[in-house]
Amino acid sequence: MYIYTVLLVIYALLSWFPGAYDSSFGRFLRKICEPYLSLFDHLNLSIGPISFNIAFAIIVLQLAVQALTRIIYAIL
Repeated sequence: MYIYTVLLVIYALLSWFPGAYDSSFGRFLRKICEPYLSLFDHLNLSIGPISFNIAFAIIVLQLAVQALTRIIYAIL
């Protein structure tokens, strides 16, 4: 999941560059990241023009990975 977290950060950084989402790499990241990020769209975690949806999504992803890791260790 570390790789997916890095991809989410890169996806967020692409917003700083005009037209970056329209490049082939940007379209690739949209296909991978937007299905997960769409789960958090209804939260509207924005302050002015700055959205914290991606940061919240990364935190939830990390917490889920830690929880699953602990569950797996407890089972084994």
